[in-house]
Amino acid sequence: MSEQEQAAMPVFNIEKIYLKDLSVEVPNAPQIFLDQGAPQIDVQLRNHSEAIDTGIYQTVLTAVVTAKINDKVAFMVEAHQAGIFRVQNVPQEALEPMLAVGCPNILFPYLRETVSEAVSRAGFPALYMQPVNFEAMYLQQRAQAEAQAEQKPN
Repeated sequence: MSEQEQAAMPVFNIEKIYLKDLSVEVPNAPQIFLDQGAPQIDVQLRNHSEAIDTGIYQTVLTAVVTAKINDKVAFMVEAHQAGIFRVQNVPQEALEPMLAVGCPNILFPYLRETVSEAVSRAGFPALYMQPVNFEAMYLQQRAQAEAQAEQKPN
């Protein structure tokens, strides 16, 4: 393979994975620890990618986890797990799915561990977030965007 052919090969590298931001709140402590009952857990996930240099992208996967016991907030954790990825020589139509599906799949185990550890350190049983199908999320977001685009008058 020539140097020119090698230079045109697609590149995908993880440059850095890091915790960008973490917030833990236990607004009803210490009374909440005396309340009985299983908490109702709500998990909201979103991700965002942006170019930070030529061929270098940052993806941030955010989880907001809220637990309530008897309609009182037991805890809230907001974690932003980030990664810097080198993506080069990839066709434009493949770039968006790579950033919206591939990168969050890489970041999710780190995010899950961070959230579980934060919940545990806040005095609650460890929380294990269920696996996420980022491809389904991406396809749903694209379908919603296309539907909204069709509804706008020209």
